[in-house]
Amino acid sequence: MRQKIFLSLLVQIFAISIFAQVIDPVSWKFSSEALGENEFELVFIAEIDHPWHLYSAYLPKGGPIATKAYYNETVGYALVDGIVEVTRPKVKFDEGFQMDVGTIEGKAELRQRVKIEAGAEVIISGEIEYQVCDDANCLPPATAAFSFNLNPEKKTSDDPLVTLEQGDTTTVEASVLEAPGNEKDKSLWRFFWIAFGAGLLALLTPCVFPMIPMTVSFFMRGSENRARSILRGLVFGISIVAIYTFLGVIVSLTNLGPDAANALSTHWIPNLIFFILFVAFAFSFFGMFELVLPSKWVNKADAGADKGGLAGAFFMALTTVLVSFSCTGPIVGALLVEAAGGLALKPILGMFGFALAFAIPFTIFALFPSLLKGLPKSGGWLNSIKVVLGFVVLAFSMKFLLPLDPTQKIISRELVLAVWTILFFLMGMYFLGKIKFAHDSDLPYITVPRLLLSIASFVFAIFLFMGLFGAPLKTVAPLLPPKSQDWIDLTAQRGVMISDNHTSECAPVKYTDIFHMPYGLTAYYDLEEGLACAKKLDKPVFIDFKGHFCSNCKKMEAAVWSDPGVQALLRDEFIIIALYTDDRTKLAEEEWYTSQTDGKVKKTIGQQNIDYEIKHFQTNTIPLYVIMDSDGKVVTTPKGTDLDVASYTGWMREGLALASE
Repeated sequence: MRQKIFLSLLVQIFAISIFAQVIDPVSWKFSSEALGENEFELVFIAEIDHPWHLYSAYLPKGGPIATKAYYNETVGYALVDGIVEVTRPKVKFDEGFQMDVGTIEGKAELRQRVKIEAGAEVIISGEIEYQVCDDANCLPPATAAFSFNLNPEKKTSDDPLVTLEQGDTTTVEASVLEAPGNEKDKSLWRFFWIAFGAGLLALLTPCVFPMIPMTVSFFMRGSENRARSILRGLVFGISIVAIYTFLGVIVSLTNLGPDAANALSTHWIPNLIFFILFVAFAFSFFGMFELVLPSKWVNKADAGADKGGLAGAFFMALTTVLVSFSCTGPIVGALLVEAAGGLALKPILGMFGFALAFAIPFTIFALFPSLLKGLPKSGGWLNSIKVVLGFVVLAFSMKFLLPLDPTQKIISRELVLAVWTILFFLMGMYFLGKIKFAHDSDLPYITVPRLLLSIASFVFAIFLFMGLFGAPLKTVAPLLPPKSQDWIDLTAQRGVMISDNHTSECAPVKYTDIFHMPYGLTAYYDLEEGLACAKKLDKPVFIDFKGHFCSNCKKMEAAVWSDPGVQALLRDEFIIIALYTDDRTKLAEEEWYTSQTDGKVKKTIGQQNIDYEIKHFQTNTIPLYVIMDSDGKVVTTPKGTDLDVASYTGWMREGLALASE
């Protein structure tokens, strides 16, 4: 017995030494800058320790905690637009939340414009809320207090640079930060190659492909002067690139900055307009109508081309662009819509990439007309490519419906997947010739390429259909809404369902209307209630320190807790106590207490749970998994994120064995 007590104490001491670190990886600095008469910018600067990252100010619904400033009620000022992220976030797919989220590493700068009443001196105070994670752990949401003293006669802040601890209020001087160049470059080059591929696809449409030999015949006139023909061909290609790139420049000049970009991506009005445009583009590809420019534009450009010379080459390029608009217009429009909410350079680079791919074949055939002999003949296959693009554009249009329903009560993951499944099933039927559109040719037989494409379409439709029943669909997950709480996940029922034999004797009561566990597991959400049941049933305890907004917690549940063996151990061998450290549910005043750790009053469920974690395990990171015996003594080293199922299962079995000794 003494050996068991000694071993238990030794394990607890070792466990505490392993996790003994209360982490606070972010320090804040605040300042104000005068912009003009009665206008100021509030500057928020965060210094973030490596390898932690701060979440963006603008995140999708259902994601982690966004960085947000809350202001105390004060008269004499008004906020101008939303907060602006000077340091642009790095957007990446979060496996825990199954969505794209923006994160910032190293340093972050945010600015908020305000306007004060003429001649008034205003103190703006409040707190900024934020959350940080790294690849293995997350911290509960935290706040830092700020106070800005705005005086129209005081142009800048004169206070020295100060590092702000949580709860402090001061005004400090700001520094200018640059966004991570590598991430910008990656995003821009990724979009460039997407646009380049779209330019190649545009060539294979019925209003562009037949124009190649017609256009080349223009350059064969006067071909006795080879050098002059080459020059005209180059001017023709450069002119196409210049015309499309000019469209990108126009869109870039109308880009009004981060506020406009955020409005385009989140406000329901522009997204509804974009959705309607994409549907119109798709119907145009299906042959319902053609998008055509005024005929006088085409006639004037054609008249200019007849003049010949270098000017004629330019007008021939303009004619090519205008005549092909019925096929290229939807593609160009889709690219410009996608680029409008991004970096100022994105529309320019996107149109340059599209134009470059579009112009290269025209230019090559203009310089070397003999290569035309190798081109395949025009035919119904060109319209088939156009129709397939229509299906793809129609599927992609669903992206713009998501901001119209941020609660996802209607535009849910299920609806998007159902629509996509039907669209790609119809595409497979189209390849088999079972569906025919207005401009399609007769299809007397199915070619091998069409058969293979139909199989690919049906396979993808089945792949999407499986997503309706819980399949993760990692390849398309960034385009989908997150899973809802009542999502039907049949893939989670892979293991044998083991009944919870303890629930009839001491079923959980507290907070069961607030919290829920994945995979049908039963848990207690109050520490005392869970420990009392463990004592009564003489069963070991499994404490899960977790959070609503913890990416790594969700990642662990998806990758490890989904294993049937892990579920069987949790369901049959342990009393699970799930303690949410970021929950904001306010408790009754008689349940409040003053923490011995930091001397602050703990009023919410989350505050009390994180206080218990810090007090007993000297850490505030989540997820944290702890195994105790029925007397509430830690029996093995607590565990954080571990995506190795075998390692995690071995740790659970080790704890179970020690708890039963």
